[in-house]
Amino acid sequence: MSFNALYTDLSGYYDLMCEGINYHAQSNSAHRLHQIFGNAGTRHLDLACGTGPHIRHFIDSGYSSSGLDINQPMLDLAKLRCPEAHFTLQDMCDFGVDEPFDLITCFLYSIHYNSGIPKLKECIASVHGALSESGVFCFNSVDKTKIDNGTRARHAVEHQGSRFVFSSGWNYRGSGEKQSLQLSIEKTTGEVTQAWQDEHPMVALSFAELHELLRPYFDVHVFEHDYEKITPWGQASGNALFVCVKK
Repeated sequence: MSFNALYTDLSGYYDLMCEGINYHAQSNSAHRLHQIFGNAGTRHLDLACGTGPHIRHFIDSGYSSSGLDINQPMLDLAKLRCPEAHFTLQDMCDFGVDEPFDLITCFLYSIHYNSGIPKLKECIASVHGALSESGVFCFNSVDKTKIDNGTRARHAVEHQGSRFVFSSGWNYRGSGEKQSLQLSIEKTTGEVTQAWQDEHPMVALSFAELHELLRPYFDVHVFEHDYEKITPWGQASGNALFVCVKK
């Protein structure tokens, strides 16, 4: 099954798959960073917004929020969660906006969904063009040189009489600009178990390479991947928060 087909078929299970994510902490962290580095504006756009949980928190914090995703079933669910928000079906590597935004976010490492370095460059240029003066682009990223292919995240959840087990992990072959997010899902209802496995293709790059792509457009600040406190990145960890202020 192709990546897009799997993503569409499982759109109803997406929130279960992400049940352990602290959306409030992530959204609040981006809000604090925007207060420090941003222009005090309240127009917000979330790239690869999925079913809209981050947008819900931004709206509740006083933002006028919009969402963008390539998957219509996800956007349909997001609209139910956030009827106040505006959602558009667009590809984040080449999107346009009617009015500039003060803050653009991209959570859950979704910046890597660009298919390669050229597409990532297009995404960065699109974000720059969509931001207002001194607007902020905030996202998280993983450094390809620090990926451990043997590490996987796993959790189980009960839902409507079935037990779901979700497992995911990064895979990088050690060279090139391609990595993948390997995902497996098991659904057990009674004595019957169904299983899905897929690899989501993603762009791979080091933080140094990413910084070079961002530098022509933004003043770049890099922080530890910690949503509870703001700590400059110590260059040891392979996950980080990027806060990019439009030049």
